[in-house]
Amino acid sequence: MFDVEFGQYAPYIWSAFAITAVVLVWIVADSLLAARRAAAQAKSKGLEDDWA
Repeated sequence: MFDVEFGQYAPYIWSAFAITAVVLVWIVADSLLAARRAAAQAKSKGLEDDWA
């Protein structure tokens, strides 16, 4: 499939991939939670009809 040979740089590259994956998951989760909070606030203020 892929011939992945990073040599002496493997620990740096794999850790960078791992950190990037964690950050991306964090961004998606935080965005979803923020949208949920915003929808709940809109609903509590009687603005739920404005949210599709």
